[in-house]
Amino acid sequence: MSTLLVVQDTERSKKFYTGLLDQEIVMDLGANVSMKSGIALQTLETWAGFIGKAPGEIRFGGLSSQLYFEVADLDAFTEKLNAWGTIEKLHEVREFPWGQRVIRFFDPDRHVIEVSEEMTVVVKRYLRSGMSAEQTAEKTMFPLEFVEQCRSELPQ
Repeated sequence: MSTLLVVQDTERSKKFYTGLLDQEIVMDLGANVSMKSGIALQTLETWAGFIGKAPGEIRFGGLSSQLYFEVADLDAFTEKLNAWGTIEKLHEVREFPWGQRVIRFFDPDRHVIEVSEEMTVVVKRYLRSGMSAEQTAEKTMFPLEFVEQCRSELPQ
């Protein structure tokens, strides 16, 4: 299975996905680029031909889907994002009620990208703050077994 993204400039998109989001290219056929994660980039012209449309009929910038990535250190990623150059953000880092922090922004073709903290990081943060396993499970909405596994990974 793969997720295909139509792109207007393959070189620009390859630089964005490999440089900012640490994606690894496994095959580059020019009009189609496959990454180890299952993301594929397809040129606008080729895609339009595949579906029998003119390139001008393809619309970019919808807000109906996103690519989702998790990182262990969201602060470090946000610093990298801010240093990357002009990136249009959908929103700055925000924390959701379950404690996970996320940032959303657009790739060069206005596909929505979300980068979030790994939930193991969130759970361990709550446990280190003194919350019990039961309180952490309730707050994060994760099973107690998951929380206990995270607790077992904390230094004693």
